[in-house]
Amino acid sequence: MHSSAVFLIEFGAVILGLGLLGRLAGRFQFSPIPLYLLAGLAFGEGGLLPLGASEEFVATGAEIGVILLLLMLGLEYSASDLVSNLKTQYPAGLVDAVLNALPGAIMALLLGWGPVAAVVLAGVTWISSSGVIAKVLGDLGRLGNRETPVILSILVLEDLAMAVYLPIVTALLAGAGLAAGSVTLAIALGVAGLVLFLAVRYGRLISRFVSSDDPEKLLLVVLGLTLLVAGIAQQLQVSAAVGAFLVGIALSGEVAEGTHILLSPLRDLFAAVFFVFFGLHTDPASIPPVLLPAMVLAVITAGTKITTGYWAARRAGISTRGRWRAGGTLVARGEFSIVIAGLAVTAGIEPSLGPLATAYVLILVVLGPLTARWTEPIARQVTDRLAARRRPAPAGAVESDGVARETVDDSDAVGRRS
Repeated sequence: MHSSAVFLIEFGAVILGLGLLGRLAGRFQFSPIPLYLLAGLAFGEGGLLPLGASEEFVATGAEIGVILLLLMLGLEYSASDLVSNLKTQYPAGLVDAVLNALPGAIMALLLGWGPVAAVVLAGVTWISSSGVIAKVLGDLGRLGNRETPVILSILVLEDLAMAVYLPIVTALLAGAGLAAGSVTLAIALGVAGLVLFLAVRYGRLISRFVSSDDPEKLLLVVLGLTLLVAGIAQQLQVSAAVGAFLVGIALSGEVAEGTHILLSPLRDLFAAVFFVFFGLHTDPASIPPVLLPAMVLAVITAGTKITTGYWAARRAGISTRGRWRAGGTLVARGEFSIVIAGLAVTAGIEPSLGPLATAYVLILVVLGPLTARWTEPIARQVTDRLAARRRPAPAGAVESDGVARETVDDSDAVGRRS
């Protein structure tokens, strides 16, 4: 059969399958991300029906998916909001780094992998998945919640930290030392700072340049600008996701509203492709040997991420329910963790590091949407039960299940910026 026909059949089957899985998840009010990942495992190496002709296109679509997810996330907030949040939330970034990088480093040392592998695994466990979290926030309708800026601040601080971390870890893996990566590091920091400065200082001019009454022209200009900036950022050793996010915050007003409406269907399509691609490159046979340490590490770092989000939201004055939501949302790991592990695998540092990182990310990328949805209700239920045991329920405050419930003023839902 002609290769183009095989490509159309394979890719069409994947898209159709994703649509059916999304419909199934919607019926049960569940995030479709875990189902997309399982579909990737089924179509990937060692799966039931490996893809062939369409794999390269899926890889490109996956990269576009992450870029669109971060662009849409950036559209929710203005540049001044971002700078203000970064100024107030940098202590949360430090707490995040300490609590979540240390478990990975300690695990690598306990397994006898050495200090370089410890630095690598620390990065794997430290960085949350911006792509997964962006999708989860959209699926759960929380983009306008008061805790969401706190979550975004932590994610942006992590992504910006990658501009420092990746050149350093690349130099370590190459055995060249820290000095060899100093030029690349300076360029990465300079580019990230320049783009942020332009977004803050000239955001209105950028919006005016992009603005158009014709939806077709608006779509082409915004999408082209986003891909261009993301590509330049990645070429200069800055995350493409950071570039796309900063383009999003540079747009405001009617341009942001119109772009949000036009790009939402494209975001959903390519985001689904991204999660399938993630599963495609995981051989199911490589997971069982490293499953136990991966599960231990996943449980520990899920707890440290929840602690990080709760502490950061509490520091920002968010209600108790919002604190638990913030913590649960940050649990997922994804694209950056795989990139970091891939660098170590290519350098031949430790053969078991790649499978362990893959198993770890798969566990948390499946668990992440669940913790985002259920951490707050479970925490609230436990708190209510403990409160009911400590004191007798006042008259008229006992519900039909016999448990006294505290009335919580949860004003965390706010409107989207204009």
